[in-house]
Amino acid sequence: MTATPASAPIRPRERDAILQSLRSGVVPRVGQQHIQVGRANEVTALVADIERIADGGSAIRFAIGEYGAGKSFFLNLIRSIALERKLVTVHADLAPDRRLHATGGQARSLYAELMRNVSTRAKPDGGAMPSIVERFVTDSLTTATTRGVAPEIVIRERLAELQEMTGGYDFAEVIAAYWRGHDTGNEQLKADAVRWLRGEFTTRTDARAALGVRTIIDDASFYDHLKLFARFVRLAGFSGLLVNLDELVNLYKLSNTQARNANYEQLLRILNDCLQGSAVGLGFVLGGTPDLLLDTRRGLYSYAALQSRLAENTFASSGLVDYSGPVLRLPNLSPEDMYVLLDKLRNVYAGGVPDAYLVPDEALTAFMTHCSTRIGDAYFRTPRTTIKEFINLLAVLDQNPDVEWSALIERVELAPETNPDLAPLADDEPPATATAAAPMPAPVPVEPNDDDDDLATFKL
Repeated sequence: MTATPASAPIRPRERDAILQSLRSGVVPRVGQQHIQVGRANEVTALVADIERIADGGSAIRFAIGEYGAGKSFFLNLIRSIALERKLVTVHADLAPDRRLHATGGQARSLYAELMRNVSTRAKPDGGAMPSIVERFVTDSLTTATTRGVAPEIVIRERLAELQEMTGGYDFAEVIAAYWRGHDTGNEQLKADAVRWLRGEFTTRTDARAALGVRTIIDDASFYDHLKLFARFVRLAGFSGLLVNLDELVNLYKLSNTQARNANYEQLLRILNDCLQGSAVGLGFVLGGTPDLLLDTRRGLYSYAALQSRLAENTFASSGLVDYSGPVLRLPNLSPEDMYVLLDKLRNVYAGGVPDAYLVPDEALTAFMTHCSTRIGDAYFRTPRTTIKEFINLLAVLDQNPDVEWSALIERVELAPETNPDLAPLADDEPPATATAAAPMPAPVPVEPNDDDDDLATFKL
């Protein structure tokens, strides 16, 4: 094997961000292109999805891979590509307090986390909500000046298509309130409008006092407002919205059958909308493990409607592939891919300057051989630990220039990654079969809101 050609010099800030992230076992937010290897076909498939979203369509993908195999890195790479294609992106990890469906605020919490992470090409690290709204208002002002009409008339006309959607009337009212704050110099009104759009109001009383609207973004309206926001960003001049949700396995780990099935029902609604083209300019990329997908007792395959839609193409076997379905299996890295990855890490550590490489090519092969001896094929199938130890090796060589790399490699300690997602789960129901119909959750009463004139409702 030979080393790949060196890239152009890498900025110190970008280099440090990559290395610090990888040494701590997390995905770097910048510079993914410097360390991306393999999975060219999968990336090509997602780029086609991004183009479909930009054309006003919709898309959904389940990125399925083993724990530690690089799902989060893949999702982050796709997010960076979407930003370059003028999409707005939002991302979040699902957690016990952040779900797709809930009655105790967990879905609103997920929405608020997504909106905190709103990113554009100009603001890739999140916090882009105010600039998106400001861009919409500025464009409306330009149009109003050209037409010689009041800006609020143009804003109302442009938002008219949103008012036909669920929750669209109050969404449009909040944007209009932002305009009023912009026009009068009322920074508090603008801030309240952004707070509402981020899902940060927890009571309708507060929202009505601040903005004059009677609704807030809550558990029940979580997905409806994602669709509204996707339409709005297109009105603001962007190509569409890409939603990245990682750690989908947290739905699989829900011990309560009713809560788990309610989340799967919400996932089914999103899947149907995207596959049928009902959503406009909206795409989802969701990361999970094979257990999440295939477990017929608690996984997505335990819900019959999801299983039928996510079933793999039976013709795609014996070396044949199909990248057009909603499930995208992320293959493990090959030993050749791992060699290229180590070479790229060596290049990043040297700032893209080949003369500054700390180890020669034969050190890469020796390091891989040592890792293979210690933990077998796991060193390239779940490469997170291998990457961390290689960077640690380079750090020691960098700070101890008198030490030979060959003397250090044998001291590298590796252990196979353990998957915390396979921790014992509560045994709360009998095993389900792959074809059994998923039980529908019983209606759960939702407590009335703090407004006296609001009636209690029932949600699944």
